[in-house]
Amino acid sequence: MTPLLPATGIRPGRVRQLAEAERARYVADNPRSQALAARAAGHLMFGVPLHWMNDWATPFPLHVAHAHGARLTDVDGHERVDFCLGDTGAMFGHSPAPVAAALAAQAQRGLTTMLASEDAGTVAGLLAARFGLPFWQFAMTATDANRFVLRWLRAATGRRVLLVFNGCYHGTVDDVFVDLVDGRPQQRASLLGQVHDLTTTTRVVEFNDLTALEAALAPGDVACVLAEPVMTNIGMVLPDPGFWEAAIPLIHRHGARLVMDETHTVSSGPGGYARAHGLAPDAVVLGKPLGGGMPCAAYGFSAELAAAAQAAKRAAPPGHSGIGTTLTANLLAMAAMRATLSELMTPAVYAGLHARCTRLAEGLRGVIARHGLPWCVTQVGARCEFQFCATPPRNGTEAEAAMDDALEHALHLALLNRGVMITPFHNMMLVCPDTSDADVERLLAAFDAVLQELVAP
Repeated sequence: MTPLLPATGIRPGRVRQLAEAERARYVADNPRSQALAARAAGHLMFGVPLHWMNDWATPFPLHVAHAHGARLTDVDGHERVDFCLGDTGAMFGHSPAPVAAALAAQAQRGLTTMLASEDAGTVAGLLAARFGLPFWQFAMTATDANRFVLRWLRAATGRRVLLVFNGCYHGTVDDVFVDLVDGRPQQRASLLGQVHDLTTTTRVVEFNDLTALEAALAPGDVACVLAEPVMTNIGMVLPDPGFWEAAIPLIHRHGARLVMDETHTVSSGPGGYARAHGLAPDAVVLGKPLGGGMPCAAYGFSAELAAAAQAAKRAAPPGHSGIGTTLTANLLAMAAMRATLSELMTPAVYAGLHARCTRLAEGLRGVIARHGLPWCVTQVGARCEFQFCATPPRNGTEAEAAMDDALEHALHLALLNRGVMITPFHNMMLVCPDTSDADVERLLAAFDAVLQELVAP
C-alpha cells in the first residue's frame, strides 16, 4: 500500500534524497568558501559573525566576494541572482548608486560627530511626508527603534503592558518574545539569558482575532499594541478584510496606542503598508531598507503622542533615559537615508517593483499548480512567499503549522545551487529595482526543476 502523503504533498524520502544530493553538490562547488569557513572557525563563535548566519541550509557558510544590484558573487566565483537581498536590508539593490555616491561624498566631510546636521532635518521632513506622522527620531536598527518606542510609550501613558501578536518578531526586543502555546502565554523557549518573566508585562493574542484583542485590552493597562500590519516573520499572514479598520478604534477606545513596525512591509509603497491602505497608526518604526544597506532606522510619532513623550521626558529626573546610542543619526547614516528617500523610495520605483513581484508571484502559482501541490502564494508589494498550505494562514499558529523545516532547507539549498537565493527563513522572496524579467524566469525555472525532483515517484 502506498503511504499517505504528508500535508505538504511531498514524500519525506524525496526531501532527504534531494537534501543529500544538494549538500554534496554544494561541497564540491564551493571549496574556497569551505576553506574560509574552516579558518574562521578558529576565532568566530559558531564560525560566523552572528550565530544565526548558520540558519542557511548550506553545509558550511557561503562567503560573499561582492554584491551589486540584484547579483551576488561568492568567493568561488559563482554569480547568483539574489531574491533575499539581505532580508530587506538591500531592498533597493546592493550598493544602489544614489546611496553609494552619497556615502562617498559624506565620507570626505565626516563620519560621526554626535551633533545635528542639515540632513537630519531633511530626512525627518521626507519621512513625515511619506508616512503622515509629523515627528521623528532615529536609531541604528529597527530593534533599537522598537525598544526606544516602547520606552517612550510606557513613559507617556504611565502603563506597563505591551500587547503583541502570536508569532511576531520585532528584532531582539526582549518584551516581544512571548508566544501562545496551547492557547496560553509562554516565554519563548529559545530566548537566551532572560532572567525576568516577560509574561507579567507582555500580553499576546492571535492575529486577526478581534475578540481576543478586545479582551486583552479590557483591563486598561496596555501602553501599546506593537504589530507588523502584515505578519512577515512567521510566514506571511495578511490581515482579514476590515481587521485593522476595526482594531484601531478598538485599541484607542481602551486608551492604548498602535505602533506599526513597517521594516518589512515598507515593500508595500513609499509610505509603507499603513499609508497604502489608509490606516493611521500612532507610531511607525522603519529599519533595514531605509539607508539602502547602511545600519540605520527611524521612528515617527503623531503630534499627540510626540507631545506626551516630550512631556514625559521633561518631567523625568535628569540622567540616562535608556533611549539612544552614540552613533545614532551619524553623518553617514543620515546621508544614506536622504539618498534613499529622495531617489529610491519613490512611486515610480515602487511601481516597477510591484509589477515585477506580481509576475514572480503569478509564476510561482503556475509552477505549484503544474505540479499539483497544495501550496499558496502571498504577495505584499515587492515581497512574496510560498507556503506549504492550500490557503493562506490567518494567524501565527496556522502559519507555524504550515512550516516544514526539512523541506524548506532542501528547497533553499537546491535553488542556491542553481544560481538563485531566497531568504533562509521560511520561503520569502524580494525584488529590487535591478531585478529583471530574466532573473524572475531564472528563479521560476529553478523552482520548477526542483519541484520536478521532489514530486518524482
